[in-house]
Amino acid sequence: MKRALLFLPLLVAAVIGVVLFWGLGNDPTKLESARIDDPVPAFSLPSLQDPSKLFSEEEFKGKVALLNVWATWCPSCRVEHPYLLKIAKEYGVPVIGLNYKDDRQAAKQWLIKLDDPYLFNIFDEKGRLGLDLGVYGAPETYIVDSEGIVRYRHVGVVDDRVWKTILEPRVKQYTNEG
Repeated sequence: MKRALLFLPLLVAAVIGVVLFWGLGNDPTKLESARIDDPVPAFSLPSLQDPSKLFSEEEFKGKVALLNVWATWCPSCRVEHPYLLKIAKEYGVPVIGLNYKDDRQAAKQWLIKLDDPYLFNIFDEKGRLGLDLGVYGAPETYIVDSEGIVRYRHVGVVDDRVWKTILEPRVKQYTNEG
């Protein structure tokens, strides 16, 4: 019996090794989304700029757009902000903002100071829409087709490489399909 206990640490180490090896085989940037190929969830939330103006899922119909989840408390959002400006201005792609669990005044000041790439901003103070979309945090960017269907989800910063290799080809694909 005592001899068998000597192999217990070896057995535990082998189990941990198998679990770690399995985890390394997974792509850490790939996060599944239950919303892919489903409509943007139903919602009614106010505009960041004008709390009396309400937006709904109907806003996503008629054009392919990027839905960008952002917040002033998110340092990575500040990094991606210039690229969103470029995508909106140089490539003419509509970018819709989802201001996520943020302070309204801080967010408005952010857009005044850094410029505003968004067609409009949905203010999701409590994170309800974010929860329904399956948001893990900010930044996240979704491609929504002209029918209001979520087609792709990118977790992390959007930069030139991400735009050129991942998002732009998909935006073009869904624009041509529409």
